[in-house]
Parts: sequence; structure tokens; C-alpha cells
Amino acid sequence: MDERGSGEQSRASEPRLWTANYLRAWSANFMLYFSFMLLTPLFPLYLSEEFGADKDQIGMVLSGYAVTALLIRPFSGFIVDSFPRKAVLLVCYGLFFLLFGGYLVAGSLAAFFVVRTLHGAPMGATTVANSTVAIDVLHTSRRAEGIGYYGLSNNLATAIAPTVGLLIYSWQANYTLLFLLAMVTAGIGLLINSTLRLRPRETVRNKQPLSLDRFLLLKGWSEGVAMTCYSFSYGVISTYLAIYGKEELGITTGTGLFFALLSAGLIMSRLVGARTLRQGHVTENASHGVLISMLGYLLFAAVHNPIGYYGAALIIGLGNGHMFPAFQTMFINLAPNSLRGTANGTLLTAWELGVGLGIIIGGVVTEHLSYHAAFWIAWVVNALGVAFYFLYVKGHFNTNKLR
Repeated sequence: MDERGSGEQSRASEPRLWTANYLRAWSANFMLYFSFMLLTPLFPLYLSEEFGADKDQIGMVLSGYAVTALLIRPFSGFIVDSFPRKAVLLVCYGLFFLLFGGYLVAGSLAAFFVVRTLHGAPMGATTVANSTVAIDVLHTSRRAEGIGYYGLSNNLATAIAPTVGLLIYSWQANYTLLFLLAMVTAGIGLLINSTLRLRPRETVRNKQPLSLDRFLLLKGWSEGVAMTCYSFSYGVISTYLAIYGKEELGITTGTGLFFALLSAGLIMSRLVGARTLRQGHVTENASHGVLISMLGYLLFAAVHNPIGYYGAALIIGLGNGHMFPAFQTMFINLAPNSLRGTANGTLLTAWELGVGLGIIIGGVVTEHLSYHAAFWIAWVVNALGVAFYFLYVKGHFNTNKLR
């Protein structure tokens, strides 16, 4: 048999990546993030217009979801590892769907804060459960590649949903319609996940007293610290993006384009990065990603015009598209299979911690100093995370990885 024939036979016998179950988990994750991102860039405007909230109040109200998501995620990983994953996923996704109805009836800033804070718990738990199920249904040889492609569902939702939301806002400023659309989308995702067909698996039975490493992957502490720095920057910019563009740059409908460019960068880099992750280039992908993202945050902080605004979106997307799946692969490779949910939960806990801190600190800084000061702080924190990655995290992973 010639070399070409051998290569074709090898590809034919290769395990499938896009199985029915993987497509279901991928699509449900798209719906989850679409419903979430449809509203996210508009919430600061909604709170300002409907309740007269100032920047401090906006930061505190919107950070509520991040706090509950942060608190629930370590327990989510433990629950996902300890109970049937489909049942856990459907319960969490169902609560995420139902709480969209709370935005429709919240008639005060305090009521909105309660609903938003409660919504963080099922959001945090669902992302852990859904991503763990997606990893479960992947063949071992396609896992790193599949993690990269799975993130495309987030990225496509992030590209499309804010644009749809902002178009509806610019046409009618109809928040009720937006809340209903988000709820319907989440309901579709719940229905998709109800069709998952998962093989029975042996769940973790803890005969020993519970310890911290059942809720957080302690071996991944340094990777978590670095991830928190990167998500802090994203938390600052993504939350105050729309109101900054409107007040200082005169950009009233361009936030959708920002997220579209961000997602275009994410998609392009994930398509390339998924192949290189499959070849084992985990730390190389992470290295490229954190450096490119740092450049994007620098551009956003330093250049206060539409070129800096939109150019940063594409660059940050290119960087994060390499960085995030590489870090997720690092967490998975640091944990035994029985702690896969805990590994995913730890990664997302670190991300949510940074986002929450970014929202809160960003709100305080913009209220008392300026948007520019907040964006410079975001870049400095990001740069500290990049330095820590090269000085410690990269070597720590190579020393402690299990596969």
C-alpha cells in the first residue's frame, strides 16, 4: 500500500469527533451562552435607564451573579463527579431557564439585584456540567481538539447574541422582548440536552471525609491564579464597554460589532489552536494566547478612538481563542479522570473570580477616576498574569501533568 493510501486508511479509522452526543452538548452550550450574552452588554444601559443606577451601583448589582457563580462552581464540580451527570445538567439548566422570568417581574433595583445574583448559581453549575459532559463523550485521542472546538459554541454565541440584542434595542428599546427571547433560547437548549444519550458511568463514592481537593483542583492553583488575572481584564472591559462607547466615543450601536470582531478572533484562533492542541502543543498555545491578549488590552487602554476600540476586540479574541482551550486542557491533564468535573469547576471558578473582581473594581474606579484608569488597571493585572505564567505556571504544568 502506498503512503497516500495508508494515510487515507488512518483517517478513515480515526474516532469521530462530531458525534450526535457531542453535537447536542455543543448546541446546548451555544443556546446557554446566546441567552446569556443577549442581555449582558445591555444590562448597564438597562439599569441606568430604568432605575437611574450610577456606575458604582451598576458594578455592584451586576457583580452579584459572578459571586454566586463563583461560590457554586467548586460544589458543581463535586456534584458532577458524584451524581449522574445528565440529571445534574438538566436540573441546573432548568433553573437557569426559569430565572430569566425574574427579569420580567423585577420592578426595582433591589429586586433586579436579587434575580441577577440568584441567576449566577445555575449559570455557574450548568457551564461546569455541560462542558464535563462534552468532554466525557469525546474519544481520548480527540479530546484536546474537541475542547477547542467546543469553545466555538461560546464564541459564535458571543458574536451573534450581542448584535441581535443591540439591534432590538436600537429599533425599539424593548427590554421585555429581549428578556423573553433570552428565556426562549435557554428553553431550546434545555430541550436539546434532554435528548442526550450518555452511557452509565461509575460515580465517585467518597468513603473518606470530604476535603478541599474534592471541590477545587489544588494541583492547578497556579494555573487558576493566572486565569483569574486574565478574566479580571475581560470583566472590566466587557461590562463597561457599551456605556464607555456611548458616553466617550459616541458609539451607540457599535457594541455588537465589537463582540463580532472579538468572536471572529476567537473562532479563527480556535480553529488553528484545536489542531495544534491535538498535536500536544498545550503550553505553546497558552504562551501565544496570553501574549496576544495582553497586546489587545494594551491597545484598548492606550488608544481612545474607534480604531483602538475595534482593533482591540479582534486582538483580544485571537489571544483568548488560543489561551482558554489550552488552559482548559492543562486543568484536565492535571487531574485524574474521576476528578474531571472538579478540574472544569476549578478553571471556571478562577475565571468567574476574575470577572467578578473586574466588575466590582472597574465600577469603583470608573465612578471615582475614569474609564481610562479602569482599562489601564485591567492591562496591568493582565500583564502580571502573563509574567506569572512564564515565570512559574508553564514549568509547573510540565512537571505535574498526568498525560
